[in-house]
Amino acid sequence: MYDHLRNEIQRTAPGELAYPLKEKRSRYTHVSDNAQARTVLIHKPKYIITADKKGVVQVWSNKSILIRDGSIIDIFDPAKKKIDFNGIELIYDGSKRGGIIVTPGFVNMHTHPPMYLLRSSLMLEKGENLERSLKDMFAFESQMTDEDFFVSTVGDLTEEQKNGITTTLSHYAVFEPIEEAAKLVRQNVVNAISAVSNSHPENTPEYVENLLKNRKKYFTQIAVAIHTIHSATPQVLKKVAQLVKKYKTLFTTHVAETQASVQRNLEVHGDRTVNTLVRYGLAHSGTIMSHGVHLTDEEVGLVKKHKIGVVHLPTSNKLHKSGEFPYLLFKKHKATDLISLGTDSVISKNSLDILSEALQARIMHQDKSVIFYEELFKMMTSNGADSLQMHDRGRILPGFKADLAFWKVRDRGIMPYDEENPVTLLGNMITHGGRDVRDLMINGEFVISNRRHNLVAETELMVELQKHHQEIRRRVPKD
Repeated sequence: MYDHLRNEIQRTAPGELAYPLKEKRSRYTHVSDNAQARTVLIHKPKYIITADKKGVVQVWSNKSILIRDGSIIDIFDPAKKKIDFNGIELIYDGSKRGGIIVTPGFVNMHTHPPMYLLRSSLMLEKGENLERSLKDMFAFESQMTDEDFFVSTVGDLTEEQKNGITTTLSHYAVFEPIEEAAKLVRQNVVNAISAVSNSHPENTPEYVENLLKNRKKYFTQIAVAIHTIHSATPQVLKKVAQLVKKYKTLFTTHVAETQASVQRNLEVHGDRTVNTLVRYGLAHSGTIMSHGVHLTDEEVGLVKKHKIGVVHLPTSNKLHKSGEFPYLLFKKHKATDLISLGTDSVISKNSLDILSEALQARIMHQDKSVIFYEELFKMMTSNGADSLQMHDRGRILPGFKADLAFWKVRDRGIMPYDEENPVTLLGNMITHGGRDVRDLMINGEFVISNRRHNLVAETELMVELQKHHQEIRRRVPKD
């Protein structure tokens, strides 16, 4: 179905290495002619910034990273340890021209990739609220085809990658377009499929179970989603809980995003949302709640007790006038390690960028509590990976997957910094806001090199996005 679109926008054929060895890049040296280049040396980046196993953010200087078959094998001081170059196939020199900062690839814990084509489709500048936005959004989405969803998801995931994001939790009602787009661009995607959907009434718990039964053949990781708990009957919630337990999969839902949604849950289920999750066996470490703006003290206590992951979306909440996330309650209950960050879709945040989301989180709560940059960094990396139960991602450590983002030191917003205390780089990166990553590695393969995408021809992608957007606009009924 998507072959002609794929042919229009891809730069490498299916099965080819993300980084084409025939192309010369300034920091890349090909030691071997092996087309797979599965053994890669990241030589002496100026800084590596990561949370360690204990959750403490570390900054290491002038260490090298050895990668084999998509995983980090060793992190070492090249001045103290000799490396056998006979087995190395590709070297990335992180020491040239002022050096490189390497961070874990960021984790976007909540977005809706097929909605990328909705950019500029709403009149948010007129101050409409979330309820009005959802109504207008449905009119646009109802006209979208699977091809629209596919090209939209490619646009979304590649923009995330340009912003240093290597792992995405997608929450949506369609499966195949997201599966095919993620496969094309090599993004780590948790593909959470709605078990109940107004826009896709064919979606049922049985439909999602069929996907879970066949999950080994898919590129994306299948999970279960429900837009809101009050949109599901008790029978559906019980079936979803059974699926999650049977297949040991993740579950995600919007929780307490608005006062109206809280009230609706009280009307449908006779209780607040977290209490409802507890009642139906959906309160556990495999559950990820998005927004949580109107959670109570009691509910945050339950979140802590059951180790439920919570996604903070400050820009979306501010734009839609939803309210303010109760960060102080999480601090009170010592549950801040359960908080991660998400971008939401482009109708809620025009840039799919986690760094500016971290800045917005700091600004939103600064009158009541300071969120330190190290804490924000973990919200972008290790906290999200832990909530996704991806215990081999989100950190730069031996045994972890090689999902790495490379940033220039000699760059606007990075310099100047305190060389005696290089953790100050985190503050610079976050407060300067969004930026394009210089290079990006996912599972040991360079997906972006020298700020250029290795898999997708971005000019052709932009043409397809604009064409599909305009075609949808023509199909939307006029008021």
